[in-house]
Amino acid sequence: MDRARRFLFPPLTWPFLLLIALTFVLTFVFFSSAVIMAFHRLGLPPDVAVTLFTFALVGSFINIPIAEEVTYEPVIRVREVGFFGVLYPVSYFDWEERKTVIAINVGGALVPLSIALYELLRLVYLGEYGLLMNTLLAVLIASLLSNAVARPVRGLGIVMPTFFPPLIAVLLGWLLGNGNPTLVAYVSGTLGVLIGADLMNWKKIKQLGAPMVSIGGAGTFDGVFLAGIIAVLLV
Repeated sequence: MDRARRFLFPPLTWPFLLLIALTFVLTFVFFSSAVIMAFHRLGLPPDVAVTLFTFALVGSFINIPIAEEVTYEPVIRVREVGFFGVLYPVSYFDWEERKTVIAINVGGALVPLSIALYELLRLVYLGEYGLLMNTLLAVLIASLLSNAVARPVRGLGIVMPTFFPPLIAVLLGWLLGNGNPTLVAYVSGTLGVLIGADLMNWKKIKQLGAPMVSIGGAGTFDGVFLAGIIAVLLV
């Protein structure tokens, strides 16, 4: 019996648990360093970059409800009908109300959206209207391409390939960067997913049957937040 237990539970040892903890710490350090480096490459001061990373990390667990969609779906119910003292099950069609709460994720949507808007306003303040127009053009192209690959999944939400948005953003940064490909890549990678995958599929959200759909959260956190981060690191 003791020999069998040794084979059934070999991972539950202190070296194995220590290895898991060490891997988690190293992964977190690498991820946080990459995010802070990306923010720094966008021209943000180090203290601001650390603050934004903290907001993004903590805010990824916070969803703010912004709307509610109500739909009615046909369902089959069963009721008992008595006939001469005998009960018979009879099926019938009925309508069931389903509510879908639409929320926006603080870390996955609001934080990258605020950074993208800051970068656009900074271009206006500096008078770099040529780069501003190129950035808006890149956002339009990224939005259309993101909308083309985004797919509504019933019971889950809007999903899309993880690495598609950042790769498109990198190409747009190279083609339309005009001396600042980092800015173009981040703004187009962030707003492209937010507009193309989420906002342009707004009418399809109520058909998903999910109790809550979070913009920038869950399945789309990697789309909105990581798209901009990976794009900046790859440019």
